[in-house]
Amino acid sequence: MLQQRPSISQIEPPLPAKRTLPTMYDLPSENREESGLPDEFHGLQSQLLGRTLRLTDYRPDRIFVGSDLNLYYDVRHSLWYKRPDWFLVLDVPRLYEGIDLRSSYVIWQEGANPFVVVELLSPGTEKEDLGEFTESEGANTSDFNETEESNGQATREMPPLKWDVYERILRVPYYAVFSRYTDRLRGFKLDGGRYREQAINADNPQFWMDELNLGLGVWQGEFEGISRRWLRWYDASGNWVPTDAELERQKRLELAEKLRSLSPEQLTALGISLSELE
Repeated sequence: MLQQRPSISQIEPPLPAKRTLPTMYDLPSENREESGLPDEFHGLQSQLLGRTLRLTDYRPDRIFVGSDLNLYYDVRHSLWYKRPDWFLVLDVPRLYEGIDLRSSYVIWQEGANPFVVVELLSPGTEKEDLGEFTESEGANTSDFNETEESNGQATREMPPLKWDVYERILRVPYYAVFSRYTDRLRGFKLDGGRYREQAINADNPQFWMDELNLGLGVWQGEFEGISRRWLRWYDASGNWVPTDAELERQKRLELAEKLRSLSPEQLTALGISLSELE
């Protein structure tokens, strides 16, 4: 006798999966301080930032780029950390002690603070990432080094928000925030110990950094097979800094163009057929 399957009620037509399946931001984390690990966009965007970073004043082995890496910032509270989506440190060894890949970045060991931090807004992180500049209705920012209270009594000191760490503790000179949901770029520059939001043209979002001779802008294009608006570096001429793959492709196109100027006899002598240049 066949066993009847249990009846599962559902609406007609069924809702699409992305409306019914919870995300990492919906489900509780085993770590109460973590709202969820980065999604695929975070990884791809961080890769693009790293691949288009070209600094003429620093050798590649004297630059460190971190992505979703624990950044320990207070020797008095050695377990406190922030995890920037992307950050750049200048004039430090690419490898830890010149030997190993880093598994974290510890300020009091490295002796150098990040020069640029980029945060990619996620659901629920606006207050943490934007501090007093958050625009969510009814959002209140936390005081620096606030304490948790129980029955009106302070029980333990609470870690400051990312904004406070970047602005007041690490004094990161440049801070950029980008939302994949609105494609909005916001840029902040440290001025007199406080972040000042920089004017950014909504039609051509760009955030220039004099000391790097580079800027961050919003670019429409395809990266790793995904076409959308991305954050990437541009140079002093306003040109997008190419990735290694884009540079290689450009070199191949230029070589093919030069070869097309040769006669069929010359191409044959080089072992190249005209069809290979199509």
